[in-house]
Formats: sequence, structure tokens, C-alpha cells
Amino acid sequence: MKKRILSAVVALAILIPLVLLGGYPLAFTIGILSVLAYKEVLDLEKAHGDIPNVVKVLGLISLVYLVLGSYMNETLSYIKSAKILLPLLLVLSPTVFYQKKYSTNDAFNLLAWIYLIGIVFNFLLIIRGMNLNLLIYLISISFITDTFAFSIGSLIGKNKMCPKISPHKSWEGAIAGLLGGSIVSLIIYGNLINTITLNVVIMTIILSIVGQIGDLVFSKIKRDNKIKDFSNLIPGHGGILDRLDSLSFVTITYVLLRAIL
Repeated sequence: MKKRILSAVVALAILIPLVLLGGYPLAFTIGILSVLAYKEVLDLEKAHGDIPNVVKVLGLISLVYLVLGSYMNETLSYIKSAKILLPLLLVLSPTVFYQKKYSTNDAFNLLAWIYLIGIVFNFLLIIRGMNLNLLIYLISISFITDTFAFSIGSLIGKNKMCPKISPHKSWEGAIAGLLGGSIVSLIIYGNLINTITLNVVIMTIILSIVGQIGDLVFSKIKRDNKIKDFSNLIPGHGGILDRLDSLSFVTITYVLLRAIL
């Protein structure tokens, strides 16, 4: 527990000033984090096959391009641009030259990770460039929902939610996470961003629910690959992908909801 708390304090002491500062220092840090997350993906893929080195390099180029290529544009509509299709060409084309070693299934699996990591980190940079308080609000939904779900679930959780995926998650914890995460995040929104409207309430509730689904999806990935954590980069917390689980779903869903609500 002490190791977990200490590593969290150190990580926050590094990340909080960078988030507040924004700009190129944050972009550089996000770029490094995306590379570390990509390393975790490649380590995961070792269990399924040997990806050629040239593909790993092309995948890395694609990822960094997605993360940093357009964040200065400060628009959430960049995903409509044809530029986002570049990884398809770079990662799929080598399947022709490595027919036995690198299949199209390998390529699409790697592409899914590249797009997920790339788009999420890029959106986080774009949102930070638009409004620091908005980023704080989204992070708070993920973090506070997880905190309430874990704390209350540990105390009174009896009805297991998905025992084969995550044995410790309960319906009691999930409900507590939804209520606590939504209420606290709405208070943050009202104090830092704007007046709380019905649309904001609906959006916050949806994001809290989706964040918990994201947590379960990443737990399912780890369960399928027979691993506890994606890496040991952050002692007591796992790797970059372990910390990106619920936040990735919250971020992507926010971008989608913004066009609706």
C-alpha cells in the first residue's frame, strides 16, 4: 500500500504541473507516455506472434503522428480528416511482404491499439488546449468514479458485477461510483466551467457509466492475455494502459456526446 501511495504521489507531482503548464512541455510528455503505452502493446503482442521490426517502427511513427500531428489545431473534428488514415497504409502494407510472419489479423489488432492510444492522447491534448477546466472535469469523472466504486465496493460489495472479468467489482460499488462520481464531477463542472444544465447532468451520468465499462473492457483484455497489469512502470498501479482504461472511454464518449447534447 505504501508503495502504491508513494508512486501515485510522485506521478501526480510530475503530471499536475505539466497539465497546468500545457503547451509543448505537456505535448512532449504525452508523446513519451504514448510511446510507453505502445511498448506495452508490443509486449502484449509477443504472446500472439512476432511482429517484424519494420512494422513496429511504422506503427510507432503512426502513433506519434496521431498523438502530436494536429493537436495545435485545437479542434475535435480532426478525426474527419483523411490524415487519420495514414496508419492504415503504414501498418497494413507490410502484410504483403511478411505473409507468414505478419498476418492481416496481426495488423488490424495493432491498428486498433494505435488508433485507441493515438486518438485518446490527442483528444486529451486538444481538450487541454481548449479549456484546462474541461480536462479537469473529465479526469475527475474517471478518477472519482473509480475511487467511489473501489472504496464502497470493498466495504459493502456483495453482488459481483462481472466475476469472470474482475472478481472484486460489485454492483454496490458500481452504483456508488456512478452516484459519487457524477455528483462530485457536477460540482466541479459548476464551479470551474459553467452553469449545470440538464444536458450536463445527462452527459456526466453517461460518462461515469461509460468510464466503468472502459475499466471492465481493459480488465477483459488483461484476463484474455493472462496478465495482472500491462506493465510494472508505476509500482502498485501497473502501466500506462492500466491508467488509461476508464479515462479513454470517458474522453472518446465526451467527444461523441458533444456533437449531440
